[in-house]
Amino acid sequence: MEDYKKEFIDFMISSQVLKFGEFTLKSGRLSPFFMNAGAYVTGSQLVRLGEFYAKAIRENFGDDFDILFGPSYKGIPLAVATVIAYSRLYGKEIRYCSNRKEIKDHGDTGILLGSKIIDGDRIVMIEDVTTSGKSIEETLPVIKSQCSSPDSVKIVGLIVSLDRMEKGKGEKCALEEITNLYGFPARAIVSMKDVVEALHVPGGIITDKIKEKIDAYYAKYGAV
Repeated sequence: MEDYKKEFIDFMISSQVLKFGEFTLKSGRLSPFFMNAGAYVTGSQLVRLGEFYAKAIRENFGDDFDILFGPSYKGIPLAVATVIAYSRLYGKEIRYCSNRKEIKDHGDTGILLGSKIIDGDRIVMIEDVTTSGKSIEETLPVIKSQCSSPDSVKIVGLIVSLDRMEKGKGEKCALEEITNLYGFPARAIVSMKDVVEALHVPGGIITDKIKEKIDAYYAKYGAV
């Protein structure tokens, strides 16, 4: 496992973003772990978070893209923090863009925040985590509608912080379902497999008891 992935796992724990216990998800599933990106609230946390995302994006997609798109609302600070980090780490200026929930009809009008999207733009999408791909389903039409035709903009890929590795709408995990449905790669900084590997060690946060609960969860909800 790359060093930055191990560091990111420790960062999620120290920021109290990734927790272990019993959590009821929106899906109704009772999960032994939970990730809440809303717990990143300080300047130093956002600086580091942007750096981790920037490293993962560069590793998975390279530098050949123009816009980092963060679906509202959680995707907005993620996109902003990451384009800042990308500029500082790699000297490349990436534009940020997000969507509004409602169209604004005065001042800075329209459905978008940040950069406009134009024909020929290559876009990486950024989110905290996805379990159903619903936000992608909602925002892709917004992105495509900004150009002269749906094919005049290219989605390079999607990056999330954690791959939960559980079933989405079908038997595959949400990231694989997104790739199969839309044709672009969907990647994560780390997966739950990485998390267990890093933390289920002597004296680690994931004890044998927690590991048993995680194994039981994946026996029921793990992606094929």
